[in-house]
Amino acid sequence: MSINFQNGDQRLLSLDVFRGITVAAMILVNNPGDWGHIYGPLKHSDWNGCTPTDLIFPFFLFIIGVSIVFSLKKKKERNLDQSKQITGIARRSVIIFGLGIILALLPLALTDPIEAFKTVRIPGVLQRIALVYFFTAVIFLKSSLQARAWMLVFILLLYWALMAFVPVPNTGYPSLEKETNMGAWLDRLVFTPAHLWKESNFWDPEGLLGTMPSIATALIGVLVGIRLNKRGQTENEKATWLTLFGAVMLASGAFWGLYFPINKALWTSSYVLYTGGFACLSLAGCYWLIDVKGYQRWTKPFVMYGVNAITVFFFSAIIAKALNFIKLTTTDGRIISAKEWIYKQLFASNFSDYNASLMYAICFVLFWQAVLWWMYNKKIIVKV
Repeated sequence: MSINFQNGDQRLLSLDVFRGITVAAMILVNNPGDWGHIYGPLKHSDWNGCTPTDLIFPFFLFIIGVSIVFSLKKKKERNLDQSKQITGIARRSVIIFGLGIILALLPLALTDPIEAFKTVRIPGVLQRIALVYFFTAVIFLKSSLQARAWMLVFILLLYWALMAFVPVPNTGYPSLEKETNMGAWLDRLVFTPAHLWKESNFWDPEGLLGTMPSIATALIGVLVGIRLNKRGQTENEKATWLTLFGAVMLASGAFWGLYFPINKALWTSSYVLYTGGFACLSLAGCYWLIDVKGYQRWTKPFVMYGVNAITVFFFSAIIAKALNFIKLTTTDGRIISAKEWIYKQLFASNFSDYNASLMYAICFVLFWQAVLWWMYNKKIIVKV
């Protein structure tokens, strides 16, 4: 990881804003004051279905796909040494994957490092981002537009076939349930239960097989990025195409969901199209408002989040873990976490349960907004 200063390279402002909104939303839903009191839209769906919170992660992967086009298109057109480019892509992916493992090790590694490594969760959000980024970037460099489109279709159909029609070993029939689906079986085989999501140990929402359709989500972003870079079209035409493309995918995902349920944890093919459609429509709205109509005065806070996305996600998670790890003794002798003390003193005593939990999350986002404001004013962007 290195510290870089923002240069004068051409950027798509609406993409930075969309990324910033997505990351801020990710931090908001990941840091409630009380996990027992969360408003419904800020929760993930229990299994099948899609809440607003279930849109956040696929939005980020979609943005990765769009960003890959903007960062690699000129290099691809110049026929630069692709081996060096892929080496750089691999290096960045390894670093992001490593950051995810660090988050998984903490805070147990501070008190019992041996046990932390024995039970570290190997799949995770940053780990999936790393894998999706690597494979999507390599696909972009090594394939044509037509090949990418067919690869997207192939991935979605193959994943559907594997999940819906192939009998799961040790189960004996195809399953889309939490602990008996093909992805859960593969994760237990490859990682062993000790290295899966600690809420279950029998399945993982960021498992290995589900990474395949996650790549499809990023490939949708690649197709969109190519269209936004296309010469000979006006900005209005691009915004219109993006809106229509998003509407078609949204409708296709909803229809497919009748047969292959929309499910974030499984990252089903219907979920890919459904959330990809929402991502296209959201980016179309940002693009039309910011880049076409020029309404940009409100964008700065979100740009700050957007240009330091991985940085703020990683360090916000570190601080959240630290607040839970640090213990304080109350006046009545009870030992509580620093987070619980802050929550009770500043929020629970002044708001109702659900509003207190939400206000804590909002203040956590605003705290990082202040940090990012300082970094932005210093022209500091941390790039992995």
